[in-house]
Amino acid sequence: MEKEDGIHGMLPCGQMPLHVQKFRAVYERKPNAPIYHTEGWYYCLDAWREQGLPKNLEPGTDEWNEFFHFDPEAKHIIRGLGWVQAEYHPQFEENVIEVRNDGTELIQDFAGRKVLMFKGRRSGFMPEYVDHPVKDRQSWEELIQWRLDFNNQDRQADLAKAVQEMIAKAKRGYFMQQRAIGAYMYLRSLIGPEGLLYMFYDDPDLIHACLQKWFDLSDAVIAETQKHVSLDEIFFGEDICYKSGPLISPAMIEEFLMPHYSKLVKNARRRQIDQQRPLHIQIDTDGQCMPVIPLYKKYLEMDVMSPFEAASGCDVLQIGRDYPNLIMIHGIDKRILAKSKEAIDTELERIIPPLKKRGGYIPACDHGVPEEVSLENYLHYPEKNGRTGWISDSSGKPREKTWKIKSI
Repeated sequence: MEKEDGIHGMLPCGQMPLHVQKFRAVYERKPNAPIYHTEGWYYCLDAWREQGLPKNLEPGTDEWNEFFHFDPEAKHIIRGLGWVQAEYHPQFEENVIEVRNDGTELIQDFAGRKVLMFKGRRSGFMPEYVDHPVKDRQSWEELIQWRLDFNNQDRQADLAKAVQEMIAKAKRGYFMQQRAIGAYMYLRSLIGPEGLLYMFYDDPDLIHACLQKWFDLSDAVIAETQKHVSLDEIFFGEDICYKSGPLISPAMIEEFLMPHYSKLVKNARRRQIDQQRPLHIQIDTDGQCMPVIPLYKKYLEMDVMSPFEAASGCDVLQIGRDYPNLIMIHGIDKRILAKSKEAIDTELERIIPPLKKRGGYIPACDHGVPEEVSLENYLHYPEKNGRTGWISDSSGKPREKTWKIKSI
């Protein structure tokens, strides 16, 4: 029998913090399990501070979780493979290329892209991507390829630095999640969404060369992680869909992406220290995701997806019926959170009870909380979202079983 130390074998459930137990119950798809309370991204903080949010509160802190009645983080996130851009070592030097009269400036960012930003601001809005570094084989080899070498000294130092915390969290039963830029998102960060469409036809050999490098680095970094811990999930930032469906055809997905994905996931499963542990595969994509669900399930055995944008026609209730074994995260319509409390109640009553009964669902805003959602509405939302479950603090102790809206 394997040692139940969180690495060679799963730590006994009773030895895990309660919020980790709750999170793992979602991934086990336990019907009627307590809801794990969390949120994704916030684009509303300036507006909320004007509406009375204490200035010292910051997302992700214990104080933030206490204020909004969220559970502490149950995952240990393992990085080193990028997310919405490739993990370069070294990164490009950031510099301002042009200052414009309309209050914007054109910069070169750390990923080598030319990006139009508001002057002096680098976050809190969607910038305009003007140009990308890879145009042809020469630009790929001169500007990018060498920045993705696994044996880079700085990359090795970063990986080594992460090991002790990784092992410590695994031994407490935390959910071990390796994050990585997805194959499509990686190509898009190199070439740009429009240029990529042409390059699939004009230079497919270069696409294959780029993807081989993506596989080589991803496989090597994940293998290094798996020397020390057993993974619970690989989470790919993919963003392969837009409002009406996938940004490239299913045939292109199968031809270019899936051979590399399949080999990467197969290798990761083979290398697990704990061979009894399920290795979940999560795909993050914005937009209308339904056409790609069968593809990722077929080639990667994907069993987790997020964030299910309601404005693109994604209905987590219907998707949950269509794919009863799919674990779903997010999916609460941000537009409804911006309406009335009555509208929020109606939508949550439609979604939460049946999906709680089904299991395998973590409710959260479908793609970040926009500033149109008032703080008052948002404080009402978790009260309704969590009315049937308990929460826990960072020490693992349970807290109150009923929600109370906190006064500001």
